[in-house]
Amino acid sequence: MYILAHDLGTTGDKATLFDEEGAIAASTFAPYTTAYPRPGWAEQDATDWWRAVRDSTRTLLSGSGIAAGDVAVISFSGMMNGALPVDARGEPLHPAIIWADQRATAEAQLLAERCGFEEVYRRTGHRPGASYTAAKALWLKRHRPDLYARTAQILQAKDYAAYKLSGVFATDYSDASSTNLFDLEHHVWAEEIVKAAGLDLQKLPPVYPSTAVIGQVTPSAAAETGLLSGTPVVIGGGDGACATVGAGSVQPGEAYTYVGSSSWIAVTAERPLYDQQMRTFTFAHLVPGLYFPTGTMQCAGGSLDWLVRLLGNGDPTLYDDLSAAAERVPPGARGLLFLPYLIGERSPHWNPLARGAFVGLTMAHGRAEMARAVLEGVALNLKMILNAFLEQGVSFQAMRLIGGGARNALWRQMLADAYELPILMPALLTEATSLGAAIAGGVGVGLFPDFGVVHRLVQVEEGERPAPERCREYAALYKLFRQAYIALKPIFDELAALG
Repeated sequence: MYILAHDLGTTGDKATLFDEEGAIAASTFAPYTTAYPRPGWAEQDATDWWRAVRDSTRTLLSGSGIAAGDVAVISFSGMMNGALPVDARGEPLHPAIIWADQRATAEAQLLAERCGFEEVYRRTGHRPGASYTAAKALWLKRHRPDLYARTAQILQAKDYAAYKLSGVFATDYSDASSTNLFDLEHHVWAEEIVKAAGLDLQKLPPVYPSTAVIGQVTPSAAAETGLLSGTPVVIGGGDGACATVGAGSVQPGEAYTYVGSSSWIAVTAERPLYDQQMRTFTFAHLVPGLYFPTGTMQCAGGSLDWLVRLLGNGDPTLYDDLSAAAERVPPGARGLLFLPYLIGERSPHWNPLARGAFVGLTMAHGRAEMARAVLEGVALNLKMILNAFLEQGVSFQAMRLIGGGARNALWRQMLADAYELPILMPALLTEATSLGAAIAGGVGVGLFPDFGVVHRLVQVEEGERPAPERCREYAALYKLFRQAYIALKPIFDELAALG
């Protein structure tokens, strides 16, 4: 029997068939685009999500030779922190406002005023912020009141895909815990916060464990996808939660870094981690009773994507060329710093007005130095997040690394040196999120007894180790990196005021 996992990421849907040993039988990718209609806005067309799920499913089944009857379950992972309003028939009423969107700054402030900044953080595990569903839903209510009135449910990406397959509105604990509206410790919607914010509780979907079978593939969805009608649909989890399981982080103290379009550091814990400075935040884990405190930066691999578009008109071969050129440049990029705040920032600054910047640029610098500075800027910002954990008493023995950025050996070495930690490499770097969704699906239908199967399915190897000399160099560079942000912050504020 096989598990079909759909991972609805920022750039497209990765559809993967896993066998009962966690091995990949077949995989395909269906892209979709993001619109940036105004500075700080980021939207996607939810019908593109369904097209990608539908087409990738058909491609997998036809290309793999695996019969639809051999698919035991479909499970999901998806982008978190979004807001897709749909009507009672599940029809999108507005483009999905995705995680990267920062338009709802005023609404986040309104949420804090109505509910209490610290109260929201302590109750939901997250500080009020423009990145979260609550502020985005409130923006819809304030700026699109007629649309909000017609909204039946506010969904995340994977919830919409699951609805299209099953006809059932649902979300899971992990995605709910990324909304600013969920009681993290009691695993229910925080009714007092929802009402105080001026939102409607009935517009939030029912919440289930990530392993819950919410329904079966409907006849109409079967006709579109090639799946068998009646195949179980498991709700799965948010991408961060699925990545945590796919990285093999299912026991307290196990930590990993994900480097994709965005990036984060997460560690599995028995309790939420409440930071006095509220730099980090906590999600519900896929594993019942566990949590994963996290620090997320907005634009990691996205910064490198931007540089490739800028220098090479989107030529995909430029990624390898730039990495090779950057490797020939010494640490510090010959006096060039890059602040990776191209779409504002979450941890540790929580500043939607932050902007990207090259600092120290001269005529002597070329694309090699710029590439090195971009890679280092992401590593140094992640080091800042790591320090936020260290200052809260969290200890790290090693760091697992997953995501597309983990394939870049130079970047891995930079992270080892900046973190001063050895890197561990799970066997599936770019499929870890899909694997986490697949494991949730397998547990949901009884193919796996529980999440302990992770220790059998996730193989981990030793990767790069920190080099003392480079650790010292990056420690010095880190101080300059922090100072550059502090110095530029007032300018970022003024630039934002200009539009």
